[in-house]
Amino acid sequence: MMAVKRAVKKARAASADGADSPESVAKPRAAGGKRILLVDDDPEIVESMRTVLESRGYGILVARDGNQGLALAETEEPDLVVLDMMMPKRSGFLVLEKLRRSRPNPVRVIMITANEGSRHKAYAEMLGVDDYIRKPFAMDRLLESIDRLLS
Repeated sequence: MMAVKRAVKKARAASADGADSPESVAKPRAAGGKRILLVDDDPEIVESMRTVLESRGYGILVARDGNQGLALAETEEPDLVVLDMMMPKRSGFLVLEKLRRSRPNPVRVIMITANEGSRHKAYAEMLGVDDYIRKPFAMDRLLESIDRLLS
């Protein structure tokens, strides 16, 4: 978690205005710009990811539960979804399953979780997750995965 907090401070210092964008509001897609949907109910993790990713030029959408995440993924068509496994209203597994069934060209999905069980990872892989990251994670680990999946 300390690595995440350091990354947030670094990104805020690098950011021109440091202003937060409203949650769940899509930014216009800049030329070549990619949009990432963050689906997590932990405000600190969401803010950390948002700050770092916006400083790298990504447009960010935020959902605080599985239902909202699924709705935004379907209407806003992000380039990538960072999806927590354990959330209110609809689990990350159910969101992932629905995303894989509802789109002809599946969106890239990185699942993040505090769960240590290997069965959960195997199930996520069976559903077609593109990457699986355990919390707490170094922000560099997430950035490497995002860069790889969006390149």
